[in-house]
Amino acid sequence: MLSEVGEVGEVSDAGPFAHPALFYRDAGEYTAGTVPFLLEGMDAGEPVAVAVPPPRLAELRAALGPRGAEVQWVDMERAGRNPGRIIPGVLRAFADARPAGRVRIIGEPVWPGRTALEYPACAQHEALINMAFAGRPVTILCPYDAARLDAAVLAEARATHPVVLDGGREHRSAHYAPRRVIAAHNRLPQRPSGALAFGFAEPQLAEARHTATAEAHRLGLDGDRLAEFSLAVAELITNSVLHGGGSGAVHVWAEDGHVVCEVHDRGRLTDPLAGRHPASRDRPHGRGLLMVNRIADLVRQRATGDGTTIRFYLRF
Repeated sequence: MLSEVGEVGEVSDAGPFAHPALFYRDAGEYTAGTVPFLLEGMDAGEPVAVAVPPPRLAELRAALGPRGAEVQWVDMERAGRNPGRIIPGVLRAFADARPAGRVRIIGEPVWPGRTALEYPACAQHEALINMAFAGRPVTILCPYDAARLDAAVLAEARATHPVVLDGGREHRSAHYAPRRVIAAHNRLPQRPSGALAFGFAEPQLAEARHTATAEAHRLGLDGDRLAEFSLAVAELITNSVLHGGGSGAVHVWAEDGHVVCEVHDRGRLTDPLAGRHPASRDRPHGRGLLMVNRIADLVRQRATGDGTTIRFYLRF
């Protein structure tokens, strides 16, 4: 069993939860670090899931052979393109459906090819896993391609995982500090100067939704993508009226093959896992941001004492 250790003053996996990072440098190290982990779980009767990019899915399927039928396979490039979907839609979906006993999951949300725009949301996701599963009998092993990922990415992996497996050795991370990683990425890239901008309050909700959707259409969205954009905008501006001080501001622009929408209000987002809790009767609020995470290709946010900004991206 992997060590279950933490750092004083931080949310950790002390107790039943374990969240190790696996640093690998080639296919041999990858399978050496993942296949025994999977087989150990299956031999112990633990449900097992693998959510990794397609090339790694193929390698693990081949390595497991017939025993691969015991695994739930997830294409992380599709299911986790927006990192905000991974906790509710992949990890919690698997673990919550199997509440009795320990479950094991391999999740690889960071891979070479992730963009600089996507990476901060990935890093925050890895940090938030420690909060989402604290106290639960779950083990989530996160592989990192140490040969191709930037050194700064590996440094933050040490900050979001209390245990690191590297070169066949397991050690406690002296740099474990997930809250620091969440705070470090609590910022957004600068908006372009030409973005459409307007304010709204409750009487203008319908007009605000129409104005933003019309601009998205002008910029290139249509069909189902335009309908999804309209729904996401409606959820965010409604949240602003209900929970963000009654008014807000919207910006819409095009960027690198996406239409981008940003909604800012005076509300204070105090729950770091907002938008990542699965919908339930016990949690009637927060479903709007959960829906936006399901719809969008990427969601970034910034929360300060002065307000909250949610920015979502939809590909053309």
